[in-house]
Parts: sequence; C-alpha cells; structure tokens
Amino acid sequence: MKTLIVLFRLKPGANRGDYEAWARATDLPVVRNLSSVENFDLYRTEGLFGSAGKPPFEYVEVIGIRNADRFTEEVGSATMRKVAAEFSAFADAPVFMLASEIGGGASHG
Repeated sequence: MKTLIVLFRLKPGANRGDYEAWARATDLPVVRNLSSVENFDLYRTEGLFGSAGKPPFEYVEVIGIRNADRFTEEVGSATMRKVAAEFSAFADAPVFMLASEIGGGASHG
C-alpha cells in the first residue's frame, strides 16, 4: 500500500474554522469514499515536540492508497476535480509526498 502525505498551511486570510468545517463535510467523506482509498486522516499541528518553535506546516493529511492506478483515475473525476479546486482555495503551496512503509506495521507499545 502507498501512502500520500500532504503538508500545508492555510493561505493568508483563509479562516481555520471554515477550512475545518469544509474538510469534515466534504474533503474527508468524499476521499474516504473512493474505492482506491484505504483510509484518510487529517491532523492540525499543535507545535514542535520539545520546542517552543512554530511548526512549518499547519495541517497534515495522510491518505492510505490501496490501488495507485485506480487512485489516479478517481482523482481525475469531476467530483474530485471540484474537491481539489475547493482545497486549493484554502491550502497555500501544499506539498504532496508519496511514501511506502518500510517497517513491518507492527505496533511497539
């Protein structure tokens, strides 16, 4: 399984409450409903661990992709193009990183 990690800050003037309401109502459910997606989680950063510094990004999206070819097809749909356009109205220069897990997936706890 591939994972798409998206890091971004909101555009200047974008309202956090508006973005998060849109994400809950539109982005999360639409993307989670794609047949190629295993899971989709959104995180708001709260700080840097062990530091008083400001995080370089405000939000992190983690999308588990079960079928990369199918995901590419689904992202090109009219619905996803609309979601992407709405996302781009909020996100300032998002960074999209495709990743593969290198561990065995076992929890250490």
